[in-house]
Amino acid sequence: MSNVLVIQSSILGSYSQSAKLLDNFAVEWKQKHPADNIVIRDLAADPLPVLDGEIIAALGGNGELNERQKAAAELSLNLIEEVKTADYVAIAVPMYNFGIPVQLKTWIDLICRAGVTFSYTENGPQGLLVGKKVLVVTTTGGAHRNTATDLALAHIQAVLSLVGLNDISVAYAETLNMGPEAQERGLAEATKAIQAFIAAH
Repeated sequence: MSNVLVIQSSILGSYSQSAKLLDNFAVEWKQKHPADNIVIRDLAADPLPVLDGEIIAALGGNGELNERQKAAAELSLNLIEEVKTADYVAIAVPMYNFGIPVQLKTWIDLICRAGVTFSYTENGPQGLLVGKKVLVVTTTGGAHRNTATDLALAHIQAVLSLVGLNDISVAYAETLNMGPEAQERGLAEATKAIQAFIAAH
């Protein structure tokens, strides 16, 4: 039995293409691996506290903590534990204004912790969340793949690598707002990549 962590990050609810693709992933994964445990964390439905001075002090373990800081530090450790116990991690990464959703950025801020999920060495950062396979499902309204504006994917790949999640597969759905035919092609390409990931595992 494997543990699968699914991270939803879209704010668009039932209109979200990334959410639909990741929902389909979870359904198809469960069909192939009925004994596996799937944990779904929806960052829009259950928002996390945005990083501020108080919270960053708590994550650094600086001084005596107030109740809000204690709650944030405990939440951070719970989020990290979800990743630690997962064998597979699937993340929805829709592009908003060339970047990732603030909800996903907040999750990143709570799991990227020096000394906990990565360490600084003389050769640079060393990730500590190793041995997992990651599927990134990214969606864009325009055509950005492999261009200078493909910033959401570059961001999530850099962050995942920082904490040791280097085994990354990408399901990319682009041109979703460029007409029905372009949308159909984009979704079909991403679906094919998702199914290939499931078939390989």
